[in-house]
Amino acid sequence: MPSLSTPRAKALLRATLLAGALAVLPATTAGLAAVDARVTPAFTRLFTVYQLIKANYVDQTDDEKLVKGAIDGMLASLDPHSTYLEGASLERLNTMIDGNYAGLGLSVGMDDGAVKVIAPMHGSPAEKAGVKAGDYITHLDGKLIFGGDLDAAVAQMRGEPGTNIRLTLFRPGRDAPFDVTVTRGVIDLKPVTAKLMGTIGVITVNEFSRDVGRQSLAALDDLRRQAGGHLGGVVLDLRENPGGSLDEAVALSDLFLSTGVIVSQRSRLAGDNETWRAERFFPGDAARGLPMVVLIDAGSASASEIVAGALQDQHRALVMGERSFGKGSVQSMIPLDRAHAVKLTTARYYTPSGRSVQEGGIEPDIRVPQISDPDLRRRNFERLRESDLRHHLVNEAGIDDKALEGDRQADPRFRMTPEELKAKGITDFQLWYAAETLRRTSPGAPATLVAARQR
Repeated sequence: MPSLSTPRAKALLRATLLAGALAVLPATTAGLAAVDARVTPAFTRLFTVYQLIKANYVDQTDDEKLVKGAIDGMLASLDPHSTYLEGASLERLNTMIDGNYAGLGLSVGMDDGAVKVIAPMHGSPAEKAGVKAGDYITHLDGKLIFGGDLDAAVAQMRGEPGTNIRLTLFRPGRDAPFDVTVTRGVIDLKPVTAKLMGTIGVITVNEFSRDVGRQSLAALDDLRRQAGGHLGGVVLDLRENPGGSLDEAVALSDLFLSTGVIVSQRSRLAGDNETWRAERFFPGDAARGLPMVVLIDAGSASASEIVAGALQDQHRALVMGERSFGKGSVQSMIPLDRAHAVKLTTARYYTPSGRSVQEGGIEPDIRVPQISDPDLRRRNFERLRESDLRHHLVNEAGIDDKALEGDRQADPRFRMTPEELKAKGITDFQLWYAAETLRRTSPGAPATLVAARQR
């Protein structure tokens, strides 16, 4: 295990694949000393319980197990994103970011004892087998894993390339669990992919790991060359992107902005508040004013929401798709020693207009359902977001999350069935609709799009 003080290890921690906007902070003794006097009575009770367990529990207990349980309990009582990492969990983070491991290509988390799919990685064996964000994995090769350890489940899902594993999935919107068999493969993480649809460039950002901003710039330059210098617009696809590095979210936003605020964070202490502005990483607008659409859905969380909110508030892009996840908090990774760390929620972030996306998420300018996916159409009504998680942070503005769920009459443009779309060769309706919107845009595109957004 590499030291957490090395530059490489710090980069790995900053580039975590967990759903969050992440920063790295040192564990300062001054900060710890400041709270020491205030917690003594509470820790007296904690130590008393520890002594009772050691003296009276039916089986002999291990101190490491009790201490870890106490730490896990403290962090779990705060919010769903504050966690304690050691051993296997830090090793898993290390291996995933290096991007050279054999497995299924899934980002997963625990939800009340169940292993929940945050998102399958694009092009991974799991995605190809039909695993979707929001699925719950109940069995592995027929063995129940509910209530077990997440690291143990992840270890079981990994294995030699070419070997199979049977997942039993529960998918909200379906009446019964079902099985899928996935063939393990070598996972080569590609944070940024790109393709040309006619004259429209599509840049897909799968997670906010290191160098996402620079990779996106390279992808944009390559798309411009493929289009012979006649690129007609850009779709930035952030769907099913669970988040990652805060710096990379700022860098990606900065790529398309030349002025103004990108995001601000507000902590408990005013001295820790910070604002990020354009021109921090890249000079000018790399897309040179080309019309843009940002695609989001309920799997777009945290760092993805920073980018979507910045480009939306600065009137640089039209946001399409479904309302995002609604995770408006920043987690700081605080190394404790060579093998232990705490991921702690330390701030809320706000879009340039001062909106907090906590609970409510980013509302698209044009809601476009993914009608090419029949499963998604059924399960969207039951899909979980930040506001559904136990102990989630409350939006300080008091937004009624339920009010955001109630929509409206079905748009007549979105009544085609998956079968009708397939006959037309449309397998991804949201992406097709975004590209068609840009194709129909006149050379005065940015003003046209802004006008559409403001109506």
